[in-house]
Amino acid sequence: MKVLVIRFSSIGDIVLTTPIVRCMKQQCKDVEVHYLTKSVYGAILINNPYIDKLHYLQDDLVPVIEELKKEKFDLVIDLHHNLRTMRVKKALNVKSHSFPKLNVQKWLLTNMKVHMMPDKSIVERYLETVKPLGVRNDGKGLDYFLREDKKIGNSDIPVSHWAGYVGCVIGGSYNTKKLPVAKWQEFCKLIPYPVILLGGPEDRGDGLEIAEQDTIKIYNSCGKFNLTESAELVKHARVIVSNDTGLMHVAAAFQKPVISLWGNTSPEMGMFPYYGFNNLKERVAPQSVIMENTKLGCHPCSKLGYNKCPKKHFKCMNDLDMTFAVEQVKQFWNTK
Repeated sequence: MKVLVIRFSSIGDIVLTTPIVRCMKQQCKDVEVHYLTKSVYGAILINNPYIDKLHYLQDDLVPVIEELKKEKFDLVIDLHHNLRTMRVKKALNVKSHSFPKLNVQKWLLTNMKVHMMPDKSIVERYLETVKPLGVRNDGKGLDYFLREDKKIGNSDIPVSHWAGYVGCVIGGSYNTKKLPVAKWQEFCKLIPYPVILLGGPEDRGDGLEIAEQDTIKIYNSCGKFNLTESAELVKHARVIVSNDTGLMHVAAAFQKPVISLWGNTSPEMGMFPYYGFNNLKERVAPQSVIMENTKLGCHPCSKLGYNKCPKKHFKCMNDLDMTFAVEQVKQFWNTK
Protein backbone atom coordinates (compact mmCIF):
# COMPACT_ATOMS: atom_id res chain seq x y z
CA MET A 1 0.00 0.00 0.00
CA LYS A 2 1.32 3.42 -0.99
CA VAL A 3 0.20 6.30 1.24
CA LEU A 4 0.64 10.06 0.82
CA VAL A 5 0.67 12.19 3.98
CA ILE A 6 0.09 15.93 3.47
CA ARG A 7 1.08 18.75 5.81
CA PHE A 8 2.38 21.87 4.11
CA SER A 9 3.41 23.92 7.15
CA SER A 10 4.66 24.99 9.59
CA ILE A 11 7.52 23.78 11.84
CA GLY A 12 5.50 22.81 14.90
CA ASP A 13 2.55 21.45 12.94
CA ILE A 14 4.82 19.20 10.90
CA VAL A 15 6.66 17.90 13.98
CA LEU A 16 3.26 17.10 15.50
CA THR A 17 2.49 14.81 12.54
CA THR A 18 5.53 12.59 13.08
CA PRO A 19 3.81 10.05 15.37
CA ILE A 20 1.31 9.30 12.60
CA VAL A 21 4.11 8.59 10.12
CA ARG A 22 5.99 6.38 12.60
CA CYS A 23 2.97 4.45 13.82
CA MET A 24 1.72 3.84 10.30
CA LYS A 25 5.13 2.68 9.08
CA GLN A 26 5.64 0.34 12.02
CA GLN A 27 2.11 -1.01 12.32
CA CYS A 28 0.97 -1.41 8.69
CA LYS A 29 2.38 -4.27 6.68
CA ASP A 30 4.17 -3.37 3.43
CA VAL A 31 3.25 0.31 3.59
CA GLU A 32 5.19 2.86 1.57
CA VAL A 33 4.93 6.32 3.14
CA HIS A 34 5.32 9.48 1.09
CA TYR A 35 5.03 13.00 2.52
CA LEU A 36 4.09 16.26 0.80
CA THR A 37 5.20 19.52 2.40
CA LYS A 38 6.55 22.93 1.44
CA SER A 39 10.17 22.83 0.31
CA VAL A 40 11.18 25.33 3.01
CA TYR A 41 10.25 22.76 5.68
CA GLY A 42 11.99 19.79 4.11
CA ALA A 43 14.81 19.85 6.68
CA ILE A 44 12.33 18.78 9.38
CA LEU A 45 11.62 15.49 7.61
CA ILE A 46 14.63 14.78 5.39
CA ASN A 47 16.26 12.46 7.95
CA ASN A 48 13.06 10.74 9.09
CA PRO A 49 13.56 6.97 8.56
CA TYR A 50 9.80 6.34 8.50
CA ILE A 51 9.31 8.36 5.30
CA ASP A 52 10.14 6.60 2.05
CA LYS A 53 9.92 9.65 -0.18
CA LEU A 54 9.43 13.41 0.22
CA HIS A 55 7.56 15.61 -2.24
CA TYR A 56 7.89 19.37 -2.14
CA LEU A 57 5.42 22.13 -2.90
CA GLN A 58 7.11 25.13 -4.47
CA ASP A 59 5.02 28.11 -5.59
CA ASP A 60 2.62 26.23 -7.82
CA LEU A 61 0.61 23.09 -7.11
CA VAL A 62 0.41 21.96 -10.74
CA PRO A 63 3.95 20.52 -11.10
CA VAL A 64 3.80 18.62 -7.81
CA ILE A 65 0.33 17.25 -8.62
CA GLU A 66 1.67 15.88 -11.90
CA GLU A 67 4.55 14.34 -9.99
CA LEU A 68 2.20 12.78 -7.46
CA LYS A 69 -0.07 11.29 -10.12
CA LYS A 70 2.80 9.15 -11.35
CA GLU A 71 3.13 7.51 -7.92
CA LYS A 72 -0.34 5.89 -8.09
CA PHE A 73 -1.18 6.24 -4.39
CA ASP A 74 -3.72 4.02 -2.67
CA LEU A 75 -4.56 6.48 0.11
CA VAL A 76 -4.10 10.12 1.08
CA ILE A 77 -3.83 11.17 4.73
CA ASP A 78 -4.64 14.87 4.78
CA LEU A 79 -3.26 16.50 7.94
CA HIS A 80 -3.65 20.05 6.66
CA HIS A 81 -7.20 20.00 5.33
CA ASN A 82 -7.49 23.20 3.28
CA LEU A 83 -8.32 24.24 -0.28
CA ARG A 84 -4.92 23.23 -1.64
CA THR A 85 -5.09 19.75 -0.16
CA MET A 86 -8.58 19.43 -1.64
CA ARG A 87 -7.06 20.15 -5.06
CA VAL A 88 -4.44 17.47 -4.50
CA LYS A 89 -7.00 14.90 -3.38
CA LYS A 90 -9.32 15.67 -6.26
CA ALA A 91 -6.48 15.33 -8.77
CA LEU A 92 -5.26 12.01 -7.32
CA ASN A 93 -8.83 10.65 -7.07
CA VAL A 94 -8.10 8.00 -4.44
CA LYS A 95 -9.49 7.29 -0.99
CA SER A 96 -8.53 9.89 1.62
CA HIS A 97 -8.91 10.66 5.32
CA SER A 98 -8.76 14.20 6.77
CA PHE A 99 -8.35 15.24 10.38
CA PRO A 100 -11.04 17.27 12.19
CA LYS A 101 -9.83 20.89 12.42
CA LEU A 102 -12.62 21.88 14.85
CA ASN A 103 -12.78 25.41 13.46
CA VAL A 104 -16.23 25.99 14.93
CA GLN A 105 -15.02 25.05 18.40
CA LYS A 106 -11.97 27.29 17.99
CA TRP A 107 -14.19 30.20 16.92
CA LEU A 108 -16.42 29.69 19.94
CA LEU A 109 -13.38 29.64 22.24
CA THR A 110 -11.72 32.77 20.83
CA ASN A 111 -14.84 34.84 20.15
CA MET A 112 -17.43 33.71 22.69
CA LYS A 113 -15.12 32.16 25.33
CA VAL A 114 -17.21 28.98 25.11
CA HIS A 115 -14.88 26.04 25.65
CA MET A 116 -15.86 22.99 23.59
CA MET A 117 -12.39 21.83 22.57
CA PRO A 118 -11.49 18.24 23.52
CA ASP A 119 -8.93 17.79 26.28
CA LYS A 120 -6.33 16.18 24.06
CA SER A 121 -3.43 17.01 21.81
CA ILE A 122 -3.91 17.70 18.13
CA VAL A 123 -1.76 14.59 17.67
CA GLU A 124 -4.72 12.51 18.83
CA ARG A 125 -6.89 14.18 16.17
CA TYR A 126 -4.24 13.47 13.55
CA LEU A 127 -4.25 9.82 14.64
CA GLU A 128 -7.96 9.55 13.91
CA THR A 129 -7.11 9.68 10.19
CA VAL A 130 -5.19 6.37 10.36
CA LYS A 131 -7.46 4.47 12.76
CA PRO A 132 -9.27 2.83 9.79
CA LEU A 133 -5.91 1.21 8.98
CA GLY A 134 -5.75 -0.30 12.46
CA VAL A 135 -3.05 2.16 13.53
CA ARG A 136 -2.93 3.14 17.19
CA ASN A 137 -0.85 5.56 19.23
CA ASP A 138 2.36 3.90 20.40
CA GLY A 139 2.88 6.50 23.14
CA LYS A 140 6.43 7.30 22.02
CA GLY A 141 5.78 10.97 21.32
CA LEU A 142 7.15 13.20 18.58
CA ASP A 143 10.17 12.64 16.33
CA TYR A 144 12.92 14.93 15.14
CA PHE A 145 15.93 13.33 13.48
CA LEU A 146 19.29 15.07 13.11
CA ARG A 147 22.13 14.15 10.77
CA GLU A 148 25.01 12.52 12.62
CA ASP A 149 27.63 14.03 10.30
CA LYS A 150 26.52 17.64 10.78
CA LYS A 151 26.56 18.49 14.44
CA ILE A 152 27.19 21.66 16.37
CA GLY A 153 30.31 21.37 18.51
CA ASN A 154 31.58 23.21 21.56
CA SER A 155 33.38 25.63 19.26
CA ASP A 156 29.99 26.94 18.07
CA ILE A 157 28.85 28.16 21.50
CA PRO A 158 30.68 30.04 24.26
CA VAL A 159 32.85 28.11 26.73
CA SER A 160 30.65 29.45 29.52
CA HIS A 161 27.76 27.37 28.15
CA TRP A 162 29.54 24.04 27.66
CA ALA A 163 28.42 22.63 31.02
CA GLY A 164 24.75 23.37 30.35
CA TYR A 165 22.35 26.13 29.45
CA VAL A 166 18.72 27.15 29.36
CA GLY A 167 17.35 27.48 25.83
CA CYS A 168 15.00 30.46 25.47
CA VAL A 169 12.91 30.46 22.29
CA ILE A 170 12.11 34.15 21.83
CA GLY A 171 10.57 34.03 18.34
CA GLY A 172 7.01 33.54 17.20
CA SER A 173 4.89 33.78 14.07
CA TYR A 174 2.96 36.77 15.48
CA ASN A 175 3.90 39.48 17.98
CA THR A 176 1.03 38.49 20.27
CA LYS A 177 2.61 35.03 20.64
CA LYS A 178 5.96 36.50 21.73
CA LEU A 179 6.97 37.32 25.28
CA PRO A 180 8.04 41.01 25.28
CA VAL A 181 11.73 41.84 25.38
CA ALA A 182 11.37 43.45 28.82
CA LYS A 183 9.95 40.20 30.22
CA TRP A 184 12.82 38.18 28.75
CA GLN A 185 15.25 40.67 30.25
CA GLU A 186 13.58 40.17 33.63
CA PHE A 187 13.79 36.40 33.28
CA CYS A 188 17.45 36.44 32.23
CA LYS A 189 18.36 38.74 35.12
CA LEU A 190 16.80 36.32 37.61
CA ILE A 191 18.04 33.05 36.14
CA PRO A 192 21.34 31.84 37.63
CA TYR A 193 22.30 29.67 34.64
CA PRO A 194 23.78 30.34 31.20
CA VAL A 195 21.17 31.18 28.55
CA ILE A 196 21.06 30.67 24.79
CA LEU A 197 18.48 32.75 22.93
CA LEU A 198 16.91 30.85 20.03
CA GLY A 199 15.15 32.31 17.02
CA GLY A 200 15.46 33.25 13.38
CA PRO A 201 17.12 36.23 11.68
CA GLU A 202 13.98 38.28 12.34
CA ASP A 203 14.57 37.83 16.11
CA ARG A 204 18.21 38.97 16.04
CA GLY A 205 17.45 42.54 17.12
CA ASP A 206 15.34 41.43 20.08
CA GLY A 207 18.06 38.95 20.99
CA LEU A 208 20.71 41.66 21.02
CA GLU A 209 18.55 43.82 23.25
CA ILE A 210 18.01 40.95 25.68
CA ALA A 211 21.64 39.83 25.69
CA GLU A 212 23.22 43.24 26.15
CA GLN A 213 22.52 43.20 29.89
CA ASP A 214 24.95 40.28 30.34
CA THR A 215 26.81 39.14 27.23
CA ILE A 216 28.69 36.46 29.19
CA LYS A 217 25.63 34.69 30.60
CA ILE A 218 23.36 35.29 27.61
CA TYR A 219 24.35 34.08 24.13
CA ASN A 220 22.23 35.39 21.27
CA SER A 221 22.12 32.65 18.63
CA CYS A 222 19.15 34.15 16.72
CA GLY A 223 19.90 34.20 13.02
CA LYS A 224 23.29 32.51 13.42
CA PHE A 225 22.06 28.95 12.89
CA ASN A 226 19.65 27.27 10.51
CA LEU A 227 16.65 25.25 11.68
CA THR A 228 18.55 21.97 11.99
CA GLU A 229 21.34 23.61 13.98
CA SER A 230 18.85 25.38 16.22
CA ALA A 231 17.11 22.05 16.80
CA GLU A 232 20.42 20.62 17.97
CA LEU A 233 20.85 23.50 20.40
CA VAL A 234 17.40 22.64 21.71
CA LYS A 235 18.39 18.98 22.05
CA HIS A 236 21.40 19.81 24.21
CA ALA A 237 19.69 22.38 26.44
CA ARG A 238 19.01 21.41 30.05
CA VAL A 239 15.63 23.17 29.98
CA ILE A 240 13.65 25.00 27.29
CA VAL A 241 11.56 28.13 27.94
CA SER A 242 9.51 28.88 24.86
CA ASN A 243 6.75 30.88 23.30
CA ASP A 244 4.03 28.95 21.46
CA THR A 245 6.16 28.27 18.39
CA GLY A 246 7.84 25.50 16.41
CA LEU A 247 10.95 24.92 18.53
CA MET A 248 8.67 24.26 21.51
CA HIS A 249 7.47 21.13 19.73
CA VAL A 250 11.02 20.24 18.68
CA ALA A 251 11.93 20.35 22.38
CA ALA A 252 9.07 18.00 23.21
CA ALA A 253 10.30 15.65 20.46
CA PHE A 254 13.63 15.47 22.30
CA GLN A 255 11.72 14.88 25.57
CA LYS A 256 13.19 18.08 27.05
CA PRO A 257 11.54 19.84 30.00
CA VAL A 258 9.55 22.73 28.52
CA ILE A 259 8.12 25.81 30.19
CA SER A 260 5.71 27.14 27.57
CA LEU A 261 4.56 30.78 27.53
CA TRP A 262 1.12 31.53 26.11
CA GLY A 263 -0.07 34.89 24.82
CA ASN A 264 -3.14 35.34 22.65
CA THR A 265 -3.37 31.62 21.84
CA SER A 266 -4.24 28.85 24.28
CA PRO A 267 -3.01 25.30 24.86
CA GLU A 268 -6.70 24.34 24.97
CA MET A 269 -6.61 24.34 21.18
CA GLY A 270 -4.46 21.21 21.38
CA MET A 271 -1.03 22.56 20.48
CA PHE A 272 0.64 22.15 23.86
CA PRO A 273 3.97 20.26 24.28
CA TYR A 274 3.22 16.58 23.64
CA TYR A 275 5.25 13.66 24.95
CA GLY A 276 3.19 10.75 23.65
CA PHE A 277 0.73 10.21 26.45
CA ASN A 278 -0.36 13.53 27.92
CA ASN A 279 -3.47 15.57 27.44
CA LEU A 280 -3.81 19.07 28.87
CA LYS A 281 -5.52 18.51 32.22
CA GLU A 282 -5.98 14.93 33.39
CA ARG A 283 -2.63 13.49 32.29
CA VAL A 284 -0.17 16.37 32.45
CA ALA A 285 3.40 15.52 31.43
CA PRO A 286 5.93 15.95 34.25
CA GLN A 287 8.30 17.59 31.75
CA SER A 288 5.80 20.34 30.90
CA VAL A 289 4.87 23.55 32.72
CA ILE A 290 2.29 25.76 31.02
CA MET A 291 2.26 29.46 31.86
CA GLU A 292 -1.00 31.06 30.76
CA ASN A 293 -3.00 34.01 32.07
CA THR A 294 -6.41 32.35 32.38
CA LYS A 295 -7.93 35.20 34.44
CA LEU A 296 -8.36 37.51 31.46
CA GLY A 297 -11.82 37.80 29.98
CA CYS A 298 -10.30 38.46 26.54
CA HIS A 299 -8.05 35.38 26.49
CA PRO A 300 -7.64 33.58 24.13
CA CYS A 301 -8.39 36.08 21.39
CA SER A 302 -7.13 34.25 18.29
CA LYS A 303 -6.17 30.79 17.06
CA LEU A 304 -3.24 32.35 15.19
CA GLY A 305 -2.20 35.79 16.40
CA TYR A 306 -1.97 39.51 15.73
CA ASN A 307 0.73 42.10 15.16
CA LYS A 308 -0.38 43.82 18.37
CA CYS A 309 -2.79 43.24 21.24
CA PRO A 310 -6.37 44.17 20.20
CA LYS A 311 -6.97 45.50 23.73
CA LYS A 312 -3.61 47.34 23.79
CA HIS A 313 -2.64 46.05 27.24
CA PHE A 314 -1.15 42.63 26.27
CA LYS A 315 -1.74 41.37 29.80
CA CYS A 316 -1.76 37.76 28.63
CA MET A 317 2.03 38.06 28.34
CA ASN A 318 2.87 41.11 30.43
CA ASP A 319 1.33 39.59 33.57
CA LEU A 320 3.23 36.28 33.37
CA ASP A 321 5.32 35.76 36.50
CA MET A 322 9.00 35.45 35.58
CA THR A 323 9.92 34.55 39.17
CA PHE A 324 7.69 31.50 38.85
CA ALA A 325 9.28 30.64 35.50
CA VAL A 326 12.76 30.81 37.04
CA GLU A 327 11.72 28.56 39.94
CA GLN A 328 10.39 25.99 37.48
CA VAL A 329 13.67 26.08 35.54
CA LYS A 330 15.62 25.53 38.77
CA GLN A 331 13.53 22.48 39.63
CA PHE A 332 14.13 20.92 36.22
CA TRP A 333 17.82 21.86 36.26
CA ASN A 334 18.37 20.23 39.63
CA THR A 335 16.72 16.95 38.62
CA LYS A 336 19.26 16.37 35.86
